[in-house]
Amino acid sequence: MLSAVIAMSAMHSASADIYKYKDRHGNIFLTDQPMLGANYQLIWRTRIARKSSSKSRIDTVAMRRNKSRYTSLIDNVARSNRLRPELLHAIVRAESSYDPRARSRTGAMGLMQLMPATAKRYGVSDRWNPKANLNGGARYLKDLLSMFQNDLKLALAAYNAGENAVKKYGNKVPPFPETQQYVTRVLAFYQKNRKSANIPASR
Repeated sequence: MLSAVIAMSAMHSASADIYKYKDRHGNIFLTDQPMLGANYQLIWRTRIARKSSSKSRIDTVAMRRNKSRYTSLIDNVARSNRLRPELLHAIVRAESSYDPRARSRTGAMGLMQLMPATAKRYGVSDRWNPKANLNGGARYLKDLLSMFQNDLKLALAAYNAGENAVKKYGNKVPPFPETQQYVTRVLAFYQKNRKSANIPASR
C-alpha cells in the first residue's frame, strides 16, 4: 500500500518547483526541495512560473535611460504645440515607457504609439522617427483637447479609444476597462510630473 508524504516549506511553496519522489518501500513524497540519495526515485517535477525581477529591473533601467535621452525633445515638442511638457511625458510613459521602438499588437508604433491612420492624418511618414512621432501625437492630442473643450479626461480617452468612441457615449469616457485604466494612469503620471516640477495644483 502506497503512502504519500507532503513536505513543503512555508517559505518556498508559493514559488518553488514541486518534486514527486518514490522511495524503495513505495512511499510517495511531494516536496519543494530535491531529495538526494539512491533511496529516492524522481517521478516528475513541475516547474512553477516565476516573475522575473531581473527583467523588471532591466525594463526600469531602460525606461530611465530612454527618458533621459528624449526629455529635451519631448519638452520642445510639447512647448511648440502649446502643451504642458508634464502631460506629454505622462502620455509617452503610458504609451511606450519611452521606448521609441515600442509596437503594440494592434500596430501602434513609437513613443506615442501612433496608428497608421493617425500618422497619415498628421503627415508622419516614419512612425519610428522619435521627433516625427512625437509631433504627430502632440498635434493629435492638441486637436482632441480643442474638440472636447479642453476636457483632459475626454481627450485622453479619445487618444486611447478614438474620438468617435467618446462621442458615441455622449462625450463621456467610454466604458472600456482599458480606456478607463489608461485615463487613470496618464492622469496619475501627469500629477506626479507636475509635483516633481513644483507646479501648483491650481495651475
